[in-house]
Amino acid sequence: MKQFILALGITVLALATNAQDTKDTRPFSERIWFGGGVGLSFGTLTAITLDPMAAYKVDQEGKFSVGVGGSYWYFRDNRFADPYAFTAYGYRTFTRYRFIEQAFAHVEFLHMNVEGNRFGPFSEIKPRIWVPHLLVGGGYVQPMGGRGSIFLQVLFDVWQDPNSIYYGRGPIFGGGFGIGF
Repeated sequence: MKQFILALGITVLALATNAQDTKDTRPFSERIWFGGGVGLSFGTLTAITLDPMAAYKVDQEGKFSVGVGGSYWYFRDNRFADPYAFTAYGYRTFTRYRFIEQAFAHVEFLHMNVEGNRFGPFSEIKPRIWVPHLLVGGGYVQPMGGRGSIFLQVLFDVWQDPNSIYYGRGPIFGGGFGIGF
């Protein structure tokens, strides 16, 4: 909870700092952007991910953004007599800074509700717990005409909580789309 309050405080501070700048004449529609990622895989292994996000461009140049988003994951492995299924859901706050037109730095606090001890015996009761993640990295964005774009990113979970979705993993590769980014 402390991490969420810290991330929310940083986001509010950034927005409040921008609100004091009365010279910004951009329409609201040019100050926000939407995006995220969707992943679908069906078969013996089924995986569904939904990661919507929305952000506000803090500076007039549109280089620095702060935002929020949600996350939902579903995974099912049918290779076992007792199929293994896993769901996770949560929220994120993030900042992005475009240091050149096609490249950005990304820092994100991701808070996911997962099944605790999900790697133990399948018959074991698995209580749900909230797990914090601090993801740091960068990415590449390619405009697709108009306000649309696609992005690819590489992130690292620097906290490495033992219950983390990314515990013990190296880089996290991802991508998605954006409107207005």
